[in-house]
Amino acid sequence: MDYRYGSHTVFNIEYHFVWVTKYRYQILKGDIALRVRELVRQTCEAFEIRIISGVVSKEHVHIFVSAPPTMAPSEIMRRIKGRTASKLLEEFPSIKKRYWGRHFWARGFFCATSGEVSKEMIKNYLEHHFEPNRNDNFRTES
Repeated sequence: MDYRYGSHTVFNIEYHFVWVTKYRYQILKGDIALRVRELVRQTCEAFEIRIISGVVSKEHVHIFVSAPPTMAPSEIMRRIKGRTASKLLEEFPSIKKRYWGRHFWARGFFCATSGEVSKEMIKNYLEHHFEPNRNDNFRTES
């Protein structure tokens, strides 16, 4: 397992994100697609989010990332979508005609977690950590 280390933490938190362009316009091509990829990379790097893999498709973006425990998924998406939208609208005046309201991305996103530890593994560990009282699902180790 590839654990990451913070000043007081050890973690392995991975998310799969997908988000789409507003109205699902197929605009992520050529220079715009390359710039989206670059901006997503820069934003992730700035917040210590590691991109494991990703794809920029014509109307949506997939990324699989490892993120620190200090950042909620909604915060990660807010930062990535916000920064990429403002930069794209600033750098590519031609897309302002379609996205006149300064909203490049559609609202919302998809997020799923990924990890090496299953629910069953955690339950098994906790049940065998010490002699359990079978009637209690949150115990002290007295």
